[in-house]
Amino acid sequence: MTDLPLHIDVRSVKDLQDSGEDFLLLDCREPPEHALVRIEGAKLIPMQEIAGRLAELEPHRHKRIVVHCHHGGRSLKVTMWLRGQGFTQAQNMTGGIEAWALLVDTSLPRY
Repeated sequence: MTDLPLHIDVRSVKDLQDSGEDFLLLDCREPPEHALVRIEGAKLIPMQEIAGRLAELEPHRHKRIVVHCHHGGRSLKVTMWLRGQGFTQAQNMTGGIEAWALLVDTSLPRY
């Protein structure tokens, strides 16, 4: 299996959702941010909790995991860390939920 590119854009993530692809959308923002706005179906594990909750991600070790945050900075760190833990199919959603709200679902609030 070839490793996926490090980054994936929001439209490509939407295409994955629409095609029914089996992947995990991982939201690494904090609970107050998640309460403001979220992408349907995303699993919330805040960046600071990832290491302690790695067992929850184990079923996805060899599957695509798309990580997102607000703008893409935290999710890039999480993606790099996950890849270092052997989750080679982890990808960073470029632009985060901000780009999602601008380009995919304009009904979502922005913050």
